[in-house]
Amino acid sequence: MKFVAVTACQAGVAHTYMAAEALEKAGRERNIAVKVETQGSIGIENVISPEEIAAADAVILTNDMPIRNEERFYGKKIVRISVSDAVKKAPAIIKKLESMLS
Repeated sequence: MKFVAVTACQAGVAHTYMAAEALEKAGRERNIAVKVETQGSIGIENVISPEEIAAADAVILTNDMPIRNEERFYGKKIVRISVSDAVKKAPAIIKKLESMLS
């Protein structure tokens, strides 16, 4: 199973990267590949390619602020979460999404 995610927060600093790290770690713990693009104050990093989007079983988007280039995910299963939930509840989010798609 593969997920892609985009994290972004109002300030575009710490929580953006903390959420990315938490989602990636939670994926590793469940043997699920999670690639996270960050949209922070220094721009977009770790850009998700069209091939990675095509291969993804689901897309996780933080909903604290608009995600740039979100239209590239249309047609995929999209789950929206807060940055705070991504940081604090990443294992539960990954587990729930995995069970929904199994």
